[in-house]
Amino acid sequence: MEFTSIQALLDAYKSGETTPEAYLRQQWTQAKADVNHCWISNISEAQLDGYIKALKNSNPELKPLYGVPFAIKDNIDLLGLPTTAACKEFAYSPGSSAFVVQALIEAGAVPLGKTNLDQFATGLNGTRSPYGACQNSIDPTYISGGSSAGSAVSVALKQVLFSLGTDTA
Repeated sequence: MEFTSIQALLDAYKSGETTPEAYLRQQWTQAKADVNHCWISNISEAQLDGYIKALKNSNPELKPLYGVPFAIKDNIDLLGLPTTAACKEFAYSPGSSAFVVQALIEAGAVPLGKTNLDQFATGLNGTRSPYGACQNSIDPTYISGGSSAGSAVSVALKQVLFSLGTDTA
């Protein structure tokens, strides 16, 4: 199942066309199978189960992003996954999620993981990462562009409906 907007996904949940559990598991599986080097790390199945359980125990009417999968550029903290900024030697385990990430989770969005970037977000084309050059979503012979390449390509490939990125300059 593929959705082109957050509203289309929310409408599909309301109509019963799909469930958050079914859709999130599908998208998580797709993200984990990515060959475009979009992701540095993905949440575990146990973490996904925790997010799904939290959704089941909440009121969708009070969560504007109920069950919407998203990605996080790997220079922004997500509790439970390391932050690397695409540098293994820099990696650390954050004690909490960044404010914006926590706010999105509280609104019902579900992070699927951390996306690839030019190391320390200092590149212009998405190719300067020890995790592999993030490939263009349409033609892998072209660059993906920007230090938030993994975030952009994960959305372009419809692995998530939105993603967080940053602007270093």
